Parts: sequence; structure tokens; C-alpha cells
Amino acid sequence: MDEHLMVIDDQYTGAVSQGSTPQRRTISGGTITKISVGPMDNNSYLVVCSITGQALLIDAANEAARLSQLIDENAPTLTLIVTTHQHADHWQALEDIAGGTASPTAAHSLDAEPLPVTPDRLLGDEDTVSVGELTLKTIHLRGHTPGSIALALTDSDTGVTHLFTGDSLFPGGVGKTSDSENFTQLLRDVSAKIFGKYGDDTIVYPGHGKDTTLGAERPHLDEWRERGW
Repeated sequence: MDEHLMVIDDQYTGAVSQGSTPQRRTISGGTITKISVGPMDNNSYLVVCSITGQALLIDAANEAARLSQLIDENAPTLTLIVTTHQHADHWQALEDIAGGTASPTAAHSLDAEPLPVTPDRLLGDEDTVSVGELTLKTIHLRGHTPGSIALALTDSDTGVTHLFTGDSLFPGGVGKTSDSENFTQLLRDVSAKIFGKYGDDTIVYPGHGKDTTLGAERPHLDEWRERGW
């Protein structure tokens, strides 16, 4: 192996940090690679269809050179870059990656204006994103920002859903909100659109930090509601 190729750990744990080795999980018909970039330890995710070679990047957050290497070596055809929400730490590398790959970009209309690249596609609630033979469903989650979205990819063989939540859901709670009204809105959306629709084996891939499952978080919904954050 060329010593200059990016090393990827296929023993997936979901625990990565800035500068650490990216991790790759194999699912039916594809792979999910998680990499942490930038000073805020942002997670970027590369979803690749193993049948067609088409790929999706979720959040071109930072470290454009590192993300470009990951894409060049592991994504034969980058077909879309989705930005989960408008906060700047999630799109620092968006302009460079979009320009370097000529890939179209997508985001929710309510979060599109602050982005450095005007989205080629606007994603709404329950829209679908196709990546070769893989299909992801868009979930609009209001509260962290007006146009935050999550993406749900359900494994066709196991039935397990892989849920990319941006900054709307983390281990231990929902994302940060500016006031109690937005907190109530976010918890309501997360409760109805995520916990109300997906099973406990659903794997949550957040915008920062470690993964979790809905089963691990579901018992704490009332606790989150009571504490108000």
C-alpha cells in the first residue's frame, strides 16, 4: 500500500477526534466513513454506494485538504454534498470541496442563505436523496436552527436505520437552542419525527462526538424535557 494513502480503520466504534484515523462501517450495499475535522471536532460523513461508486458527503465541515483526500481515495463519484444546517463550523470546507469535485450541494431552504455556496437542491421534510442504490430520507428538525435536517438511511438487509442528525440530537440530549421556545420546538420534532418513527436499534451519527442509539437515549426524553436543555 502507498504510504501516502489515507488510513481508514474498519473496526468501527464511532469514537473519532480531530486528527484521528477515520472509521468505516460496512452496511448492505455501501459504507459509511466518519471523520472528525477542525477545531470544533466536527464530524463529516462519507456515504458510498458499493454497487455504483456514487457517494454523498454530509457536512463539508473543515480541513478541505483532508476531506478531499478522503473523497479522492474512497468516493469514485461524489454526487452530492448535504449541509445539515447553517452554522459556520459545518461548512468551512464546502466551497473548496464543491469547487474541487464539481459536486452539487443541498440544504434546507431556511438555512440556505448563510452558506458560502448557493445550494443546487433545497431539501424539505421527507424528501429523499439517492446515492446510487442507497436512499436517504430527509427529516426537518426545527429549533437548533430553522432549517436543520437529519438524514435517515435504512439498511435494506438488517432493517437498521443509520440517522445523521447534525446538531439536533446527541448522546445525552438535543442540540443547543437559543431559548425555551426553540428548545420545546426541537424536542417536539425530535420526539415525533425520530423517536416516534424509528426503533431502538437506530444508530445516531451526530455532528460532533460519539455515536449513540435511540434505545440508549429514549429513556431520558422526560428528563430532557424537565431540565429544559
